[in-house]
Amino acid sequence: MTSSDNAPAGTPVRVVVVDDHGIFRSGLKADLDERLSVVGEAASVESAIAVVHSQLPDVVLLDVHLPGGRGGGGAEVLAGCADVFSSVKFLALSVSDAAEDVVTVIRAGARGYVTKSISGQEISDAVLRVAGGDAVFSPRLAGFVLDAFGTQAAISADEELDLLSARELEVMRLIARGYSYKEVAKDLFISVKTVETHVSSVLRKLQLSNRHELTRWAVDRRIL
Repeated sequence: MTSSDNAPAGTPVRVVVVDDHGIFRSGLKADLDERLSVVGEAASVESAIAVVHSQLPDVVLLDVHLPGGRGGGGAEVLAGCADVFSSVKFLALSVSDAAEDVVTVIRAGARGYVTKSISGQEISDAVLRVAGGDAVFSPRLAGFVLDAFGTQAAISADEELDLLSARELEVMRLIARGYSYKEVAKDLFISVKTVETHVSSVLRKLQLSNRHELTRWAVDRRIL
């Protein structure tokens, strides 16, 4: 999916860039592709919360470490914007790949976490995936989230998961983590058509409508 759920097809995804380094913000804006439109910027916790509420963008590219506020950085911005989570999605973007930073902002409500070492095209693609309802992580960071959320304990405690077969459970977890159908197929050594069949079955059994709802369902149960 290449546009926000809230925008007509072909409309650029509206983005707010939050980072305390002006040079980085300028470089990032220049690197983002034409499918994205930067509608606001912020350099501190307070200004970020203000601009998100005034612009209500589709996606916020949020640095993890920011000045201002009570020292909570990106997580504090997320807490201050919790009232707009239904329409605004947050993608953490940081030089840090520390597990503590990743887990903190995901618990606070970010839809994904990528490092600043990736290219402008990769960041653009990540923003579009988040706008479309996916959860997106730089590859090795997803493991931190999986470990931190105690997946095995949550799985055994949730009766809804008993409705799923072992293969459906594998597919569900990868889809909820933001994998494409093609990536799931490659990872599990099955066809894309088989992945589509499993996803349809999972959505039907869990009474969900789309990938976005599936991801939120998984996050709520701490089984991402």
